[in-house]
Parts: sequence; structure tokens; C-alpha cells
Amino acid sequence: MKIAVDAMGGDNAPKAIIEGVEEARDLYPDLTFDLYGNPDKIKAVITNQDRLKIVETTEEISMGEEPVRAIRKKKDSSIVQAAKAVKEGDADAFFSAGNTGAVLAAGIFIVGRIHGIDRPGLTSILPIAKPGSKRQNFVYLDTGANAESKEKNLVQFAYLGKFYAEKVLGVANPRIALLNNGAEEDKGDQLHKDVWQLLNTEKELNFIGNVESGDLLFGKADVIVSDGWTANAALKATEGTAKMMMTLIKDGILNGGIRAKLGYLMLKPVFHRIGQEMSASTYGGAVLLGLKAPVVKTHGSSDATAVKNTISQIRTMLKTGVIEETVKFFNQNNE
Repeated sequence: MKIAVDAMGGDNAPKAIIEGVEEARDLYPDLTFDLYGNPDKIKAVITNQDRLKIVETTEEISMGEEPVRAIRKKKDSSIVQAAKAVKEGDADAFFSAGNTGAVLAAGIFIVGRIHGIDRPGLTSILPIAKPGSKRQNFVYLDTGANAESKEKNLVQFAYLGKFYAEKVLGVANPRIALLNNGAEEDKGDQLHKDVWQLLNTEKELNFIGNVESGDLLFGKADVIVSDGWTANAALKATEGTAKMMMTLIKDGILNGGIRAKLGYLMLKPVFHRIGQEMSASTYGGAVLLGLKAPVVKTHGSSDATAVKNTISQIRTMLKTGVIEETVKFFNQNNE
């Protein structure tokens, strides 16, 4: 299995990207990597070139560039060339920590949508808060690929999330929920009311109704679907709340006197575990589901651990054939 890597994308590129790739390479003998970018910069941080191939590109797409214009203008950028490798069958998946919009545009316009999918959905894998139990995750989409969506788009997101939960997370008959401003059937605007009715009639979906944003992380569903604007806003609010709580706890420890500091020392392993559970590095990247191959984007600030975990995620997608199952389903339903 070969992964095309945008080695130049991200705040810490190419160092963090290459370090993470090498860690993943050492873990998984069945993976090879094509590293797209500036050869001199890439070679300077590689420690072992086993199963790593450098593919020279002469352009880079920066974080602030307008996505569609950038991929059309910078044909020899690492993002465009890595995406082209997947389209042409020279690689099985595309990974980047670069400009999110450019990665999405390259995925849609170069790698291409699955026949029958109107709009791919950006999919995040998030933790479920279940104290004392083994860590579990859920599938959340669309987290930002589409600011506006139609009813059929959200139904398609539900199927995309179902296949991912089954194949990649190993969840049998995953529970599907619709993100809304209330749990009752008649809540929300007309879009959400109509989507509720459509999802409720889909016999192949285990639809359980609405879920509110305050319950996102509490395991009420295995797949939560929404339009991109709402899901992204709810996700950022959740992330902001978590950061605020950690800031308040840190301030309380630093300014709480000797007893607070002693208490922290006693609870340090607990804080460390919670930090790992909350870290974006733990859960891999966001997947653009609905494309003909895995296209996965991780945070621009990702470190080597996040890169390694995202590559592990991509490997699972490839080994379980989640894309092939999705293609088969939508082809059958659009004949």
C-alpha cells in the first residue's frame, strides 16, 4: 500500500511530517510512501530512506491562499501532485497537513467523487466520554466541507458515516443521529425536519433521532450527521470549552497555594491521561468521505505523533476496503 504525502504542508513541515512518516513506516512493513515537495528540505530531515521515495515539486500552497485558485495555478505544488498520483493509480491514498481548503479542492476536483455522491463530507473521529470504560470514538460529519447542504446530502453523509463506523471503527449496526437544537422529532428548521423524516424512512440505517450539541461527546450515537456550518460551529465551541476548562484548572493550580500544587502532583498521571484523550493527535485526521480514494487532512500544527496516528488511520481504511464498499453501494443505488 502506497501513500502519497504532501511533505511541505503544515506549520511544522517537513520535519514533523517526515518524523511521523518514519515512525509509521517502522510500525507497518506493508506501507510505502511517496514524499512530495522540496528534495533538499525533505532529505535534510530523513534519517532512513527505506520505503520512502522523494518526488520533487517546485511549488507550495501556503495556508492563506484561496484554495481553488491555488490548485489551478500551482500545478506543480506538493498538494496537487500528490492528489494526481492517487487519481492516476500511482498511490492508494493522499495525506496532508496543509491548506485545508486546497486539500479539499484537490480531493474533489482531482481525486474525484464517487458516482452518486453529490457532495463529499469532511469527517472527524471524536472521543466518547465514558468514564472507566475502554476509549471509544464516534464519526462526525460534515465538519466543514459544505457550508450549505440539501436534504439528500445529509442522507448521503449518514451512509458514508455508517460504512466508516462499520469498517474502520468496527461498530456493528451503528446508531445514526442528526445534530439538532432539540431531541424531539419536530425540532429545528425546515431542513432538519425534512432530513429527520428522510433518515427515519431509510431501512438500512439505524436512525435513532436527534442529538443536541451538548451531548456530542457522551456516546448517544456512533455516527452524528449535520450540515457543515452547524457541525463546524458546534465542534469549535466544544473545543473552545475544553481549552477554557484546561486554562482554568491550570490557573487554579498555579495560584491555589501549596495544597493545590501538592494535589496536582498526586493527580499528575490522571491529568496526563485526560490530556492524551483530549489531544487531536490521538485520533488521526479528518477524512473527506465520498471520494474515490482516502484523502485525509490533519491539523496544520500536527506533530509527529499526530502524523503517525493519521497514517495508521489511512492504513485501516485501505485494509478494510471502506471506500470499495461505499463505491459499490452508491453505484447500485444509482443504476
